[in-house]
Amino acid sequence: MLDISITKIANVILMARELERAEGELHAFLENLNEDELISLVAVMWIGRDSFAADELEEAKATARAEATTPTADYLLGTPHLSDHLENGLDALGLSASDEEDDLVRGG
Repeated sequence: MLDISITKIANVILMARELERAEGELHAFLENLNEDELISLVAVMWIGRDSFAADELEEAKATARAEATTPTADYLLGTPHLSDHLENGLDALGLSASDEEDDLVRGG
């Protein structure tokens, strides 16, 4: 089970796509997430880049918690293709942020 809403993941995806423009905003957004949300976000990203399989979500979360040595916001911002990995991770988990992304783009 994810400890972060799809809407928050959609926010990260949208800002990561515009990283040159939104890096400060994304960093602030990530800093405001709680530890469980950040752990889930890292786990989804890892699943999206094939470091873990979708059925290993809990293992990915445990690993993210155990191996957190850098501030999570810095780690995520330094990850190439972050938005793609998050979208792929959600897809692997049978989830989608498309509707939430559309709502956010429209200002909803």
